[in-house]
Amino acid sequence: MNYVIAVLADRIQAEAAYSELEKAGIPTAQLSILGQGYKSADEFGFIDPKQPARKQAKLMAIWLVPFGFIGGWLFNVSTQYQLVPEVGSLGNHIIGGLLGAIGGAMGSFFVGGGVGLSFGSGDALPYRNRLKEGKYLVVVSGAPNITNKATRILRQMEPETLQGYIDPTTV
Repeated sequence: MNYVIAVLADRIQAEAAYSELEKAGIPTAQLSILGQGYKSADEFGFIDPKQPARKQAKLMAIWLVPFGFIGGWLFNVSTQYQLVPEVGSLGNHIIGGLLGAIGGAMGSFFVGGGVGLSFGSGDALPYRNRLKEGKYLVVVSGAPNITNKATRILRQMEPETLQGYIDPTTV
C-alpha cells in the first residue's frame, strides 16, 4: 500500500484538495483529511512515539536489570569492597547486586526510552506536530497508480510538504 501525505495550511485548502481528488476519480474510501474537525492522528493510525519508547525501555529492562544485579553482585564478590560493614559479606554482595540492578534500570530507561523516542517515531511525530499547529493533512492511500495521480493533483494545490510512502508490511 502506498501513501501520499500533503500538509496544507488551512481547512479551506484541505477541503479544496479533497474535492479536486474526488473530481479526479479517486475513491473517497482512500482519502482522508486530518485536522481539527476531521480525523485525529490517533484515529488515522499515526503511532504515538511514546508508546514504542516505553515498550523498548521495558524490553531492555527485562535483560538489563537481572544482568545488572548479577554484575553488581560479582563486582562486589571480586573486589570484596565493604559498602556497609555492619551487614556482613552476604549483605554487601546483595547491596552490590541491587546497585547493579539500579544501573541496569537506568540504562534501559535512558537508552531504551530515549533512543526509542528519538528514532522510533519515524515521520509520525512531525505530522503530529503539524496537526498541533493547526495545519491539515490530506492523505491518499492505494496502489501506485492512484497515489501517483493524487501526487500530481496535490502538487497543483501547493502544499507546504508533499511526501510519499510505501508501507513495508504490504510489500
